Amino acid sequence: YIGFKMPQTHAISHTKAARALMIDAIRDHGPVTLASSMGAEDMVLVDLIATNDLGIDVFVLDTGRLHTETLALVQQARARYGIDFKMYVPDTEQLQTYLASHGPDGIFNSIDTRKTCCAIRKVEPLGRALKGYGAWITGMRRDQSVTRLGVPDSEWDEPNGLHKYNPLANWSSEDVWAYIDQHKVPHNPLHKQGYPSIGCAPCTRAINEGEDDRAGRWWWENPDTKECGLHPASENPAPTKSEVSS
Repeated sequence: YIGFKMPQTHAISHTKAARALMIDAIRDHGPVTLASSMGAEDMVLVDLIATNDLGIDVFVLDTGRLHTETLALVQQARARYGIDFKMYVPDTEQLQTYLASHGPDGIFNSIDTRKTCCAIRKVEPLGRALKGYGAWITGMRRDQSVTRLGVPDSEWDEPNGLHKYNPLANWSSEDVWAYIDQHKVPHNPLHKQGYPSIGCAPCTRAINEGEDDRAGRWWWENPDTKECGLHPASENPAPTKSEVSS
């Protein structure tokens, strides 16, 4: 999508809405942090955070199996934006126990073993990364996959006990890449090789024409269940301040 141009009024309204939602999160529930996979959407959010001096922290879940290109982008983004990307790694004991039982490629044995790997490498570190924050931000979009059609702009994240904001929920892939192109945002070179969604190296492949953006994630599984546990389906409305404090 590099080279795609959004109509100017559309681009301005989308950007203003995303920025406004993050400002709302800071005002109502700060401090706030962004969970960054270093994908295209998250780089748009990093650029918005940095250029608007929003004061939102950024963290990355370093699962131990990220692409070298992803790790290189962390360093590139640190230099470009002057932001400290906090890195969270899996608990060593949990990971070693899993590897002893299932091996490094146990993810292919069953959905349960794959989800256990995700729980150790991503979900548990996420819990640590979110401690002390009142809200977190993600780059989820509704048109990424069938599992994300109902992504709200904001919601109450019951499992983690804080608010969750999705400023790009109504953006399309074209919107994301038009912003990246216009603002010269650094991005993962794997995107140009057919990887719209990039996770751990063994769990990610390039997609084919006509597939949704997340078809390359856990491609051997049913499309209706392909999530890692970081974003369980939720229909919880965000509670009021009085409900949170009561």
